[in-house]
Amino acid sequence: PISSMAEGFWNQRYSESGFAYGQEPNDWLVEAVKTIKDRQGSTTKDGQLQQVRVLSLGEGEGRNAIWMAKENPTWNITALDSSEAGLQKAQQMASELGVASQLETVVADLDTYEFEVDHWDVIVSIYCHLPPALRQKVHSGAVRGLRPGGYLILEGFTDKQLGRSSGGPPVPEMLYTKPILLEEFKGLEPLVLEEKERELQEGKYHQGVGAVIQLLATRQE
Repeated sequence: PISSMAEGFWNQRYSESGFAYGQEPNDWLVEAVKTIKDRQGSTTKDGQLQQVRVLSLGEGEGRNAIWMAKENPTWNITALDSSEAGLQKAQQMASELGVASQLETVVADLDTYEFEVDHWDVIVSIYCHLPPALRQKVHSGAVRGLRPGGYLILEGFTDKQLGRSSGGPPVPEMLYTKPILLEEFKGLEPLVLEEKERELQEGKYHQGVGAVIQLLATRQE
């Protein structure tokens, strides 16, 4: 029942005209992807371009997945969301920008989604706020789903966001804290874990100063 209510909410939001969170990628995602590429390079030992498998959770209308595809021709992104309306916009934007072959969209409920084990090079979670039990399940699946040497990129609102109008669910237990992320991603090594206030300009639903947490973590080889 909760997941079907959430699905209805997001289908309604993503059925509105335009893009709810804009078409530009999330700033932290851009920074974290640059860090990953600086750390691992773009070619294999024999000089071949590195093929990268990316899973983006709660991808919505595709702004982050499509930016990753445009910037990285050898990255293949699976965009997962419960909203068919959002992912239809993602497919349309990908076609218009010539990256449809790099994007797979999957309409799925995270409660029943099965993470492929040791499979993904990068898993992305940008403002994917979930009820605690489901969040723990998804985060555990993400740790298992990353291949050794893979990376997790996450940004979300902290409990200090409550009462602000710049975005996020007004539900304390759906917000992030450092202890929550350290516990739920304890199979990973944090490279960056930082709470900060930053200016958000992401469509009409993320505007103004937000209290966020940013995580970049890797699974040890």
